Amino acid sequence: MPKAVAGPEIERLIQLLARLPGLGPRSARRAALHLIKKREQLMAPLTDALDTARERIVICKACGNIDTQDPCTVCVDPKRDPSVIVVVADVADLWALERANAVNARYHVLGGTLSPLDGVGPQDLSIDALVSRAHDPAVTEVILALNATVDGQTTAHYITDLLHNANVKVTRLAHGVPVGGELDYLDEGTLSAAMKQRTLI
Repeated sequence: MPKAVAGPEIERLIQLLARLPGLGPRSARRAALHLIKKREQLMAPLTDALDTARERIVICKACGNIDTQDPCTVCVDPKRDPSVIVVVADVADLWALERANAVNARYHVLGGTLSPLDGVGPQDLSIDALVSRAHDPAVTEVILALNATVDGQTTAHYITDLLHNANVKVTRLAHGVPVGGELDYLDEGTLSAAMKQRTLI
């Protein structure tokens, strides 16, 4: 075990930072040192932002997004197309689609994917609420924007079966060659999916 190089308060800061995704012990030490050096410019505002977030963050009852208001910013946006619901597994996926500016629709966050091995069943996800929303006459399409993993595809098939009488078009994201991708570097599963889902030029 490495020796402590600072007091327990600083070591605790490093340990907490190391729990964040993408930060290991060394990166956490660098981040902690940077925060300490820039106490006034970074640490004080960060502390205020964390306190505010802890007090005000809520989960949107309509879609499952995380925001400081309920309904969330996405749900109350009048420019969104109310006829399309994009289904994602997690809030991170919703935010990724928003960063890409890929769609101007409403969302539904499931809270994960079906995973029998991990003990995650339909009752653990927000599937019933999705089915209820899909039966709204204003909704015409449900886009399943789930990961191309076994659990993601199992969840997509399960939801598709539940929506067969909802009078909506159920679509999913295309799978295949990524933009800028070179065929030689792609795995066989990706190449196979791209060939099966080829489109007219």
